[in-house]
Amino acid sequence: MNKMWKFLPILFLMTACAAPEAPVTEASAPEVAIETVDWAIAIHGGAGVIPKSMEEDRKQAYFDDLSKALTAGRDLLADGAEALDVVEQVITILEDSPLFNAGKGSVFTHDGKNELDAAIMDGRDLNCGAISGVSTVKNPISLARRVMTDSRHVFFVREGAERFADEMGVARVEPDYFFTQRRWDSLQKALENEKQAEAEKHGTVGCVVLDRAGNLAAGTSTGGMTNKRFGRVGDVPVIGAGTYAKNQTAAISCTGFGEQFIRHTVAHDVSALMEYKGMSVKEAAQEVIHSKLDTGDGGLIAVGHNGEIALVFNSAGMFRGAADANGRFDVAIWE
Repeated sequence: MNKMWKFLPILFLMTACAAPEAPVTEASAPEVAIETVDWAIAIHGGAGVIPKSMEEDRKQAYFDDLSKALTAGRDLLADGAEALDVVEQVITILEDSPLFNAGKGSVFTHDGKNELDAAIMDGRDLNCGAISGVSTVKNPISLARRVMTDSRHVFFVREGAERFADEMGVARVEPDYFFTQRRWDSLQKALENEKQAEAEKHGTVGCVVLDRAGNLAAGTSTGGMTNKRFGRVGDVPVIGAGTYAKNQTAAISCTGFGEQFIRHTVAHDVSALMEYKGMSVKEAAQEVIHSKLDTGDGGLIAVGHNGEIALVFNSAGMFRGAADANGRFDVAIWE
């Protein structure tokens, strides 16, 4: 019996050596490291039913304004600008364009008014600022940033937000500054049908950034939903729903059917999947947009802590662009 025990280790070793090598599965395969880039930026100008039959000059105008904003962000980041500064300046450019449902191009409420929302978030410390329902603030993203940096609060609404704008010296305008004929016509169509025009349902602008210092920031701005009533607020100014940034994971900005993005806390969910399940930013974005939302709800842009960019949507199109330190620069609308 004792002699037999002496041979057992040898027998075990022989058996182990003779056993076939276990197959490498997707679950057991080592993760392929994604190269970290020095800086990266993504922007969006809304998602939804965007007809490919759009007039060529209008289509070119969208590409031009997206390229203008993306170029500004790229140049700032290449020069070493901070993420928050880039987010604010890029979104300001998009807010000043009448093409997008934010700032100048904001849609009208049921009562024929413009009510604007915005939010911004710093990935370094989760500091954030948001405003909702303003009607005289030229660039809501700038006011949202002042809420973050110059108050002890996170969220201001309506008259209180506009009074704060006066204190901060943020530019205000007369309400008719936001009038554009296209948005007014959309409201009239919606009033006639007593339902919003689908093409106006998913409009928003956003920017997410990774700067050279490794810091992330996200910002989003919107005019809301055509024909909205009763003080409705969507996902944009709700931190974790439409806007979120955390240096350890990603910066995310969403666009779409706001109620759905609030219900599923979409922006934070992307970050949580990265943090708790080890997903890449693209994997997390795909999981949330395609598994948790209904087809047509919208999309999101995200930049991961390593500079990986995700541009994901489940609607017909999304106005979007992306650039990074490796030379990427592209803008698109459809697939």
